Amino acid sequence: MTFQRFFERTLIINIMKIKNFLLIFFLIILLNACSNHITLKILRVGFIPSENMAQVLANAQPLIDLMSKKLNMEIQPFVATDYTSVVEAFRAGKLDVGFLSPAAYVMAKQQADVIGILKSHRHGSPYYYAAIITRTDSKINSLKDLKNKSFAFGDPLSTTGHIFPKKMFLNVGMNPDTAFKNIIYSGGHDATVLAVLNKKVDAGATYSNNTRGDDASWHQFLRPEEAKLIKAIDYSEPIPSDNITVRATLGKELIDKITKIFIDYSNDKEGQALMRELYYLDGFIPSTDKDFESVREAFDIAGIDISEAMSKK
Repeated sequence: MTFQRFFERTLIINIMKIKNFLLIFFLIILLNACSNHITLKILRVGFIPSENMAQVLANAQPLIDLMSKKLNMEIQPFVATDYTSVVEAFRAGKLDVGFLSPAAYVMAKQQADVIGILKSHRHGSPYYYAAIITRTDSKINSLKDLKNKSFAFGDPLSTTGHIFPKKMFLNVGMNPDTAFKNIIYSGGHDATVLAVLNKKVDAGATYSNNTRGDDASWHQFLRPEEAKLIKAIDYSEPIPSDNITVRATLGKELIDKITKIFIDYSNDKEGQALMRELYYLDGFIPSTDKDFESVREAFDIAGIDISEAMSKK
């Protein structure tokens, strides 16, 4: 075989290999495109459990219907059983959009490929507060008065139900793991408020939208005459508000559409009323990851390792 014939044969073989590679490559792209098209017929939206799951789902239904209409897609709602469940759903690729607490967002950002697109506001303020509450007829007036008392935290990874309150106690020299006679984790703000009201515990940690105590969880979950029986004895620093987070691989076009739906919803009176029912908020404004640095710092101060917390799930 001459060198020329050898060279021609080698060239033909290499060309065939390249053609086969390109064919396989484009087939993979085509299959992925088809797969993504099928997946995006359903948008999976997650909600954190601020109160019992059935009530959250009922309050979310008008928004679910609107999203389905605007996006021409089926919306599949998912109400998490706890704060780590919605983060785990993002991490496992089973969630596309999520209403997240600040702490849940920080966890999701570390654990999954997500983008925080919006943060909520209440009466124009994109902040809220952790509040330590007790009954008005108790003799408890400060955090230090709670030593050897019974106390209710919310979910172990709740921003205002555990992480910032734990920081508050540490700031006054109290170790929240040993300072109380008894600790319960109620799982939700509604349960914490009821535990305090019904004297199941001496005090508890929940949220307030200001430091006056007139726009807070106990006003949301209790009748007016019951809310008067609750007082706040301390508030945290301002905390960046709840967040709407999306799976980064949704693509810019769909993310922009989702963003617009929530912004428009925020500017509509009926939408505002429905958002008040869902999460006691008035609307949404754009957010960046840097907005949540104080929450990351609170995790560190409270001694909560995100990876370890997720591994316990």
